[in-house]
Amino acid sequence: MTEETNELMQVRINKLKELKEKGIEPFGGPFDVNDYASELLEKYVSSSKEDLEANPVQCSIAGRLVALRDFGKASFAHIQDATGRIQIYFKKDILGEKYSLFKKLDIGDIIGLTGRLFRTRTNELTVETVDFSLLTKSLRPLPEKWHGLKDIELRYRQRYIDLIVNPEVKETFKKRSAIIKAIRDFLEQRGFIEVETPMMHPIPGGAAARPFKTHHTALGTDLYLRIAPELYLKRLLVAGYDKVYEMNKNFRNEGISTKHNPEFSMLEFYIAYKDYNYLMKFTEELLSSVAEKAIGALKFNYGGQGLDFTPPYPKIPLLDSMKQAGVPEDALGGHDKALSWAKSKGIEIEPGSSFGKVLDEIFKETVEPGLIQPTFITDYPVELSPLAKRKASNPALVERFELFVAGREIANAFSELNDPMDQRERFRSQVEAKEKGDDETHWMDEDFIRALEHGMPPAAGEGIGIDRLVMLLTDSQSIRDVILFPQLKPEGGAAPGE
Repeated sequence: MTEETNELMQVRINKLKELKEKGIEPFGGPFDVNDYASELLEKYVSSSKEDLEANPVQCSIAGRLVALRDFGKASFAHIQDATGRIQIYFKKDILGEKYSLFKKLDIGDIIGLTGRLFRTRTNELTVETVDFSLLTKSLRPLPEKWHGLKDIELRYRQRYIDLIVNPEVKETFKKRSAIIKAIRDFLEQRGFIEVETPMMHPIPGGAAARPFKTHHTALGTDLYLRIAPELYLKRLLVAGYDKVYEMNKNFRNEGISTKHNPEFSMLEFYIAYKDYNYLMKFTEELLSSVAEKAIGALKFNYGGQGLDFTPPYPKIPLLDSMKQAGVPEDALGGHDKALSWAKSKGIEIEPGSSFGKVLDEIFKETVEPGLIQPTFITDYPVELSPLAKRKASNPALVERFELFVAGREIANAFSELNDPMDQRERFRSQVEAKEKGDDETHWMDEDFIRALEHGMPPAAGEGIGIDRLVMLLTDSQSIRDVILFPQLKPEGGAAPGE
């Protein structure tokens, strides 16, 4: 806190004491809000000064003072509510003795007021205040230099300030809400039901990721924040549900970047008796519908690039996409050759990586950045997809696709593996890899295998990253721009309590 902020706060604290001494509660109670700023501005945009005088419009509004101009016996201010801002007018002749209370107000205070609409000499629609109440006294002044703030992390850390002073930030989160609603509407109109599965798992599974670990004292056992809901949702397919989805949080103990937050929102849905080919068309319909409803267009800009969500999207097998990007076919023929070629191009490969993981790293470097328009990459190596069904035509590959837009993965889907014996062997291979040091492989989950042994129908499932989708549809360049309270390093660089 700066010395200037300290002084300004002390002035406000002194005002607080004066209010209390006069019997005025500076942190008031409820207020009947009947009107909102943006609604008033929209509804009466065409009303002239004469119209408002001939047909008085009474209103009741509440919000935060964000601007204040004092002219002695009259003052103008702007009040900001959840919808926007509107000008308000205070006059001593109207308010009488209560005008002295107005003199104790500061920018940032929250008030409720009643009044009537009129137009000023400059024709601005304004609320003439007849009465008002102080609802909350603000003790800390709003920062004057928040706009264009270079310390972007401070904006994320104090998001409550960011939302007050930057209307475009609030608009991003309104669009996020609309995007999520459009997804729910799309799925529920097609017979899907929304479910909730555990956030704490005895065995982490459903994705290749490092989990967060906690301990349940009463049970005396370790638990893991979920990295994916997949294995629980597929248990529901076993139970007889044909169409299920969950939109909720996943947690992965990984780095933080413009594309990654350790806590993120994911949509996962499963449909019985379908395969990954069906899901590609379904995904095209879903994304085009969401874009149309949430932003009103299938063509839009992202980071200066034009994107087009109009179906159909190209479908390219993984190995073919790498060949098209200039990877020689010989380098795709085996582990040693792929590893040698990757190293010759300066692609970093972790020691002990399998053939599939080497191919994945080559793909990330050579193909992924160039996938700007929505593109399905299909048919992945089986070792990268331990929960997916093998291709009948090539058992070394699985029926899987990932959807890429603007050089990043947006969705991952496959025909679900429902053979319990194959699944057990896949899990065993994953456990062996874990024992060799790969801490992002799947664990053995005996209960999930037991569920498959009861019989899971042929099915297809998909996960879509909500945060990344919102980034695209709001032209946001960092995942932290679309998460209200993103994970950040501890303030001051030290962990709490240190």
